[in-house]
Amino acid sequence: MTKFIIKTSPCLTGKVSIGGCKNAILPILAASLLTSECCKIYSVPALSDVIALCSILEDIGIDVAFDEKKECILVQAKNIVTLKTDYQKASKMRASFLIMGALLSRCHEAIIPLPGGCPIGSRPVDLHLKGFAALGAQAEQSHGFIHIFAKELQGNKIYLDFPSVGATENIMIAATLAKGTTTIVNAAAEPEIIDLACFLKKMGAMISGEGSNTITITGVEKLYGAEYTVMPDRIEAGTFMIAAAITKGDVIVEKVREKDIKPILAKLSEANVKTQKLDENAFRIYTKEKLQPISLKTMPFPGFPTDMQAPFMSLLSTIKGMSVITETVFENRFIHAAELQRMGAKINIESRSAMIEGVDKLTGTQVKASDLRGGAGLILSALAAEGKTEISDIYHIERGYYHIEQKLKKIGADIEIKP
Repeated sequence: MTKFIIKTSPCLTGKVSIGGCKNAILPILAASLLTSECCKIYSVPALSDVIALCSILEDIGIDVAFDEKKECILVQAKNIVTLKTDYQKASKMRASFLIMGALLSRCHEAIIPLPGGCPIGSRPVDLHLKGFAALGAQAEQSHGFIHIFAKELQGNKIYLDFPSVGATENIMIAATLAKGTTTIVNAAAEPEIIDLACFLKKMGAMISGEGSNTITITGVEKLYGAEYTVMPDRIEAGTFMIAAAITKGDVIVEKVREKDIKPILAKLSEANVKTQKLDENAFRIYTKEKLQPISLKTMPFPGFPTDMQAPFMSLLSTIKGMSVITETVFENRFIHAAELQRMGAKINIESRSAMIEGVDKLTGTQVKASDLRGGAGLILSALAAEGKTEISDIYHIERGYYHIEQKLKKIGADIEIKP
């Protein structure tokens, strides 16, 4: 198994370019099944999750051509040969469940394993199934698979008990070809929802209200091929911003949209990290004065993103004083804290809150990435830690960051990837 070997890094300086968004490309790939025509998708990073989903699509008969150098994927779902996805592949990644809405909408049936992903807490699919049921589908569960089917999907009003991103996406996808109008109330408002809606509209879907808590989809008879460029990854952008802050560096983060990262910028500024907008797509992140402890609470968008909680915990561990992080989205998202403690961080977990007492220095040691964002947090801590840090189980990190070590090296980090 490969590991990241990271030594104390100097102040990071230079420019880093942000890639396409993992959490946007996956539902867009699933939505491409809604048409038999070719879809061409740009700004697609060759992340392990993207490659895994492409493999699942190929297994059910979809033509997929991925030019990794050009970051472009061609998808044509002309001949779907099976409505059942491979258990070993699909059960390992949560995004595989988004295929259900597309297959149900186009083929009126799907057989999908219960989804996997990072062990960050309970992420049931009941809201997905509730939405499909409201559209007229029936579901049966057996031996780890969910079999869902419907003679015809009929638009309806669907209230989500929680603004789930995945459920909102799946219902949106399914409703595009349903008869009549579907209204999703208490829908997720994340930027990735807007990106999916923009792609679906390019295919000919009729959608309004994306980005608000009420989304309306009027079903159409047919969808068409489309070309689309995926939004930049706001979580990758936030991660590199913290890399600059935790090393007392001066980094320009390019290809990022201010509207997507306002909560991140707000909390960085609150901690006394300087954030300078250079233009519509670039920010300079640097430090001039002593950083300050803060409190933050994860919330659905436009609140502070749960995916940035672990990277911020790494930063706050190095800031003198008491900081508090409250996690409201997932109940088991502090599992990375134990690894940070091995590096000398002082963190006390009480239920869904973490009290963080900043220390003078972290110390490099052997740690293990427990999940995607927790692993990214360990990289950030290792940049500031004294000595050498070895991070194992980095396959978690590779699910959401494409060659993060190369990007960090370009701005001065002492990081290597080794067997």
